[in-house]
Amino acid sequence: MTTATACPWCGDDPLYRHYHDTEWGVPEYDRRALFECLMLEGAQAGLSWITVLRKRDNYREAFHGFDPVKMAKYDDRYREKLMGNAGIIRHRLKVESATRNAVALLKMEKEGEDFSNFLWQFVGGKPQVNRFSAMQQVPGRTDTSDAMSKALKKKGFTFVGTTICYAFMQATGMVNDHLISCPRHKAVQRKPV
Repeated sequence: MTTATACPWCGDDPLYRHYHDTEWGVPEYDRRALFECLMLEGAQAGLSWITVLRKRDNYREAFHGFDPVKMAKYDDRYREKLMGNAGIIRHRLKVESATRNAVALLKMEKEGEDFSNFLWQFVGGKPQVNRFSAMQQVPGRTDTSDAMSKALKKKGFTFVGTTICYAFMQATGMVNDHLISCPRHKAVQRKPV
């Protein structure tokens, strides 16, 4: 879809462009995929998304496909192994938060909460379609992302600040922030066949 009207934030990098054209903003309801995205958005904090995107396959391998059951069992020894893995972002607090977040997710589920429903409740269960014509209009956070961040922290999650939550909401299609000039703005609103 490389067109002049596509969202400009991904530039000309083929990996970034592919991500924009196939994943970003597509409504995601799968629990594992949502958990993965939330963990990667947390890993991205303070960095550019392309940095994480280039390491995503390494993350999937190192974090056992983002299986929360396995991640919740990571001990100090395994976390030290992760700290030596050049294929991921080696930030101790971010690595430790992955275990903490897996434990928090499993606790929610043990208490009968559906992770996907919990996250989607913040937008009423369906994507919020924004109509921005310029990147300067796209917010970095909203009252909704503030509420999601606060609720996730209350559940025991870390690296889930409001800016991270808003980026997560954009990535998983909870909000459609493709510019209205971008062909993906309408495409992500179509129901999958």
